[in-house]
Amino acid sequence: MSDELVLPLAKPIIGVSGRTGTWRLQKPTYDSSKCIKCRLCWLYCPDSVIDLNEDAASFITINYDYCKGCGICSSVCPTKAITMSPEG
Repeated sequence: MSDELVLPLAKPIIGVSGRTGTWRLQKPTYDSSKCIKCRLCWLYCPDSVIDLNEDAASFITINYDYCKGCGICSSVCPTKAITMSPEG
């Protein structure tokens, strides 16, 4: 057996809290021209609805089926590439 310590990594899965439904009041809007690819939105999203697309024109995609509209991604974005806009 190895002396190497292996720590388990835990990451919430998509939909851990269920689908959003019709109660979300605001949703994140992404502007790829302002994005500096810092990954903070992805790191801090509590629902894991932000996916990184390293080679695509749009660096991130947001799964609106599960996004709760909490605004954390917008708050941590240093360039305001993600802003919150009214739903609907």
